[in-house]
Amino acid sequence: MAAETLNFIFTPEAFSIDDISDDALVGIGKGRSSPPAGEDWKGRFREDKFQALYELGFEGAGGAGGMGKSDSPSFAFLRFLSESFIEALTAMPEIELARESLDLQPAEDVKARLLSAVPFALGAEYIDGEWIDGMFARLLEVFHREIAACDGTVAAYISGKRQDLRVPERVFFHLVEKKGDENYPFAFLATYATRDEGGGGKVRHMPLQHALTEFKGDQQKLLQLLGCLNRAAEVSPLLDKLVESGEMLHPLRLSSEEAYEVLKAVPSLEERGILCRIPNWWKRRASSVRLSVKFGEKKQSLTGFDAIVSMQPELTVDGVPLTKRDIQKILQETAGLAQIKGKWIEVDKERLQELLNKMEEYGGDVSFLEALRLESGMAEKSKEDEDAVTFTNGEWLASMMRNLRRPSDMKAPKVPATVHAELRPYQVSGYAWLGLMAELGLGACLADDMGLGKTLQVLTFLEALRRHKKDARILLIVPASLLGNWEREAARFTPRLPLHILHGRRKDVLEGELRGGVPFLTVTTYATAARLDALQGMDWEAVILDEAQAIKNPGARQTKFIKSIPASLRIAMTGTPIENDLSNLWSLFDFLNKGLLGSAAEFKRYAGKLGDNPQDYQRLRRLVSPFILRRLKTDKSIISDLPDKMEQVDYVTLSKKQTVLYRKQVADLEEALEGGAEGIARRGIILATIMKLKQICNHPDQFLGSGGYDPGESGKFDLLRELCETIYEKRERVLVFTQYKEITETLAEFLRGVFHKPGLVLHGGTRVKKRAEMVEAFNAEEYTPFMVLSLKAAGVGLNLTAANHVIHFDRWWNPAVENQATDRAFRIGQTKNVIVHKFVSKGAIEERIDEVIEKKRALAESVVGAGEQWITELSDQEILSMMRLEL
Repeated sequence: MAAETLNFIFTPEAFSIDDISDDALVGIGKGRSSPPAGEDWKGRFREDKFQALYELGFEGAGGAGGMGKSDSPSFAFLRFLSESFIEALTAMPEIELARESLDLQPAEDVKARLLSAVPFALGAEYIDGEWIDGMFARLLEVFHREIAACDGTVAAYISGKRQDLRVPERVFFHLVEKKGDENYPFAFLATYATRDEGGGGKVRHMPLQHALTEFKGDQQKLLQLLGCLNRAAEVSPLLDKLVESGEMLHPLRLSSEEAYEVLKAVPSLEERGILCRIPNWWKRRASSVRLSVKFGEKKQSLTGFDAIVSMQPELTVDGVPLTKRDIQKILQETAGLAQIKGKWIEVDKERLQELLNKMEEYGGDVSFLEALRLESGMAEKSKEDEDAVTFTNGEWLASMMRNLRRPSDMKAPKVPATVHAELRPYQVSGYAWLGLMAELGLGACLADDMGLGKTLQVLTFLEALRRHKKDARILLIVPASLLGNWEREAARFTPRLPLHILHGRRKDVLEGELRGGVPFLTVTTYATAARLDALQGMDWEAVILDEAQAIKNPGARQTKFIKSIPASLRIAMTGTPIENDLSNLWSLFDFLNKGLLGSAAEFKRYAGKLGDNPQDYQRLRRLVSPFILRRLKTDKSIISDLPDKMEQVDYVTLSKKQTVLYRKQVADLEEALEGGAEGIARRGIILATIMKLKQICNHPDQFLGSGGYDPGESGKFDLLRELCETIYEKRERVLVFTQYKEITETLAEFLRGVFHKPGLVLHGGTRVKKRAEMVEAFNAEEYTPFMVLSLKAAGVGLNLTAANHVIHFDRWWNPAVENQATDRAFRIGQTKNVIVHKFVSKGAIEERIDEVIEKKRALAESVVGAGEQWITELSDQEILSMMRLEL
C-alpha cells in the first residue's frame, strides 16, 4: 500500500483527522506514516477514533504497522498516549477481577511524561493534564466495552491483542520509607488483589497473609496465587530467604542494605509479572549524584547572545547541593544506600570520583547563546555528559527568563500619552515584552492569534522607542496587501510617528529615496525589499517583519536577502502557529536569533531524533518559548478581555490595473455629468458607475468580464489569501460574503488553492434542500474550510457556527444587512470569538462610504439603507469628490 500522510488536529475535547492531503505538511519533523499491510488507519479513525486509538496502542512502535520513526508528530503522540494507557492497563494486578468495572486514571508521572512529549502540532495548546485524563477515560470505555463482550480471561484477551503483553500477577510488592527508625528505615509488604464481598464487591489490595484465610478451603487457588513467589525468589537471595521462611506473607522491616537489594531486583521482578510500588526518588533515578551546572546565578550585564554568563558547577542529589563534607561522607560509605540531608543516595564511589574530576571542565564563563543551548539540551553532548550533567539557570537568569516567558507578571511601563488607543492588559504586556527584548538585544516573535491586536502593540513599542531614540531608523516589511492597513493604523493610533511608504516606484527612484534619508519608520513590501540592495548598506535600529511566514522557506532568495539586512533588533509578527512546522521554526529563528537552533543541518539531525525521544519536544519548546509571545483566543484570561464579536476594517491597496480602470470610469462619469445628464438618466449613470467601481475594486476581470482573475491584479485577492492562509494554518473556518453571485465560484476556486481543499458555495440559485445539506456539512467534524455566500441569499435561516471568521469581500453599505449576514456565525451555539473583516479599497469610493457609515452609525441604516440610491441625491461635485481615487 502506498505511503500516506496521516496528521491529526488536537481539539479541546479530543482530536480529529487533519484532512488536508498536502505535500506541504511534510518538512523537518513532519514524517510520512504508512498504514500497516491490509489496514487503513485513516478509515479506522474515521469510523471510531477512540476504538482506533485503543488498537493503535496494542500495535507498538515496532508492531505490525512498523511506523514508529515515520509517524507524523501528531500521530506519534497519539501512539505514545495509547501505549501509555495500555502499559498502565496491563500493570494493574486487579485487572482480572475488576474487568469491566476497572477504574484507571493516569498517574502523575505518566501525565508528566506525556506532557513533555506534546509535539509541535495543530491544537497542541489544548493538551494538558485534564485533556490526558479525558483521553484515558475514553480509552477505558473501549476496554470496558470489549472485555464485557469477552467470555475468556483478561489474560487471554490481552495476549490475543499482542502476544508479548501479559497481565500482571495478583501479587504486588510495596517498599516504602519508614521514618524514625535508623536500623530499619524501610517497610516491605506483599499484597494481593481480591474482591471485597462485604464492601460491595470492590477490588481491594490485602496483605498476602489474608490469602491463607480466603483460600483456606481451596488449596488449588492458593497455590495458583502464590506460585509467582517462587519466580520472585529466583532474582534475589533476600527474597529467596523471605519466601522460604514464609516471612513474605507478613509485613516486614528492612535495613537500608536489604531495601537496596529489593530495589535493584525490581526490573527482574516486573519481568516476572510482579509489580512493585517503590519510592519515587528511585523511579526518577533521583538518588544518583549528578553534576549540576548553573548559569547566571548572580545578576550580570546582558545585551545580546554574545554576552558572557558565569558557570557554577556543583554536585547535587535530587536538586539539593552537596557540600565538601557531604561528599567526603559518601566516599566513606559502603556501596548501597546512604542518607545525606534527609535524602537517600545510591553510593557509587567510582562514578562520584569521575564527577569530581569533571567539575573542573565547567568552571569559568560561556556565552549567553551557549548557556541557552546547553540548558535546553539543544547543544550536542556526549552520552556520558547526558547521563551525568544537568544544566540549569541560576537565580538571576531564571528570573529573567521567567519574565520573558510570562510578561504579564512584569511591571509594565506606562503607555506613551501620544498613543491614541486604550490598550487591553494583554496588549500592555506585549508592548512591555517587546521593550524588554529590545533592551536585552534579543530577537522577538509576536505570534498572537489573529484579532488580538499585534499591529497596535508594535506601534506602541515604536512610539516609545521614538521618544527615546529620535534618530533611530526602523524598517518594517509587510505583504503588499497590508500596506494600507499599516498606514491607516499608524495615522490612527500613533499620528506623531514619522512614516514613509517605500513602494510602487522604480528601483532607482526608491534607492534614491533611501540615500536621501528616511524618517523614523520606513514601510515596504517583501517583493520591493528583495530588489533594493541599498537596504543592506543602511544602519537600521530594527527590522520588523509582518506576516513573517513569508520567510518560512530558508532556501528562497527573498528569505536570504531579508535575513542579510543588518539591524540591532529583529522582530517578527505572525498570526499563524509557526511552531507547527519545525522547518518554518528554524527559518524564523535563523532571522531572529541566528545560531540558537544551530545550523540547518544540525537542527535537521535534532528534529530527526524527536521520534525516538519525544520528551525532547519539551526541551525545544523551552528553548524557543522566551522569544515567542503567543496569546490565544482560547486562553480564558484573554477571552474575558475580548468582545465575542471583533469587527475590523481592512484597507486594501488597489493594483496598477485596478487604478487605471478606476480612474477611467471616474473620468467617464465626470464627462457625462458635465454633459448635463439629469433626472433618471443622471441617476442611472451614477448607479452604473458605482457598480463598475465596486467591480473594479473586487477584481478588474469582474468588470471586464474576461474571466481570467489573476490574483495578483487585485488587492482584495491578495489580502484574502493572507488572511485565509492564517485561518488555514489553524484549520479554522471562514464565511466569505459577496453581493455578486457571478464571483462566488471564482472566489471558491481561489480559496480551494489556499486551503488545499474545496469548500462550499451558496447563492440565490441554491435549492433549499441543498442549503440544509451544506449547513450540515460545514458544521460537521470533517474539515470544510470555507463557504462563499452571496449576501442576500445568506441573510437569514442559516446556522454556521463552525466558522469563527467572517469576511465581507465587498460591502453592501447597509450595516443591518451586513450584521444579519455576520450573524450566520455569531449566534446561539457559537463557542468561539468571531472575527469579522470588512474589506475596503483605500482611497476609493469604498473608503468614502465606510467613513460616512462610521461617522453616522446611529443613522447609518436610514442614510444608506436603500443601497446606493442616496448617493444620486448628492451634487455633481460631491459625487465626484466621493468617487475620485486618492492614493
